[in-house]
Amino acid sequence: MMQVDSERQEHYTSGFTVDRTPAQAYEAVLDVRGWWSQAVEGVTDRVGGVFDYHFQDIHRCRIRVTELTPGEKVVWHVEENYFDFTEDQAEWTGTDIVFDLRPADGGTEVRFTHVGLVPQHECYDVCSNAWGGYITGSLRSLIATGQGHPNPKDDGPAPDHQDAATTARAEHSPTADSASVERA
Repeated sequence: MMQVDSERQEHYTSGFTVDRTPAQAYEAVLDVRGWWSQAVEGVTDRVGGVFDYHFQDIHRCRIRVTELTPGEKVVWHVEENYFDFTEDQAEWTGTDIVFDLRPADGGTEVRFTHVGLVPQHECYDVCSNAWGGYITGSLRSLIATGQGHPNPKDDGPAPDHQDAATTARAEHSPTADSASVERA
């Protein structure tokens, strides 16, 4: 008898449908610098590749590419993580980030799941708001128009679609002055 993982339903999931082919959506997902951060360093387009993400001293992580199925799926594994706004700064460590791509109504359905990002985590509100901006805002725009809205390379302020994450982070940080916190 197969058991259903009821916790899996709690993992952060987001998605959208876009008027592009699965191959075009796949190529955009691989272009991490085009939708997440221009400061990403490392290999994002090969299984076994490792890349580092950072935004100021607010968030850093090291990610390994674990699965690439052209036009269908991209999976990353978070090897290391740090947040400056949580007690457990490594909440993402050991989690998986999954992009599922499926043909839908002449376009592509993009389904994003961060397996292990659950409501019980301290970072959930901030992280789900941030992912929402990057996935349904920046990645969707990159696929649809060829222009995403990633964090700038020089650690300037994050794009406007990250305002909700900035607000959530300020509310969770005991030392943050919400008027002075930059978007991330």
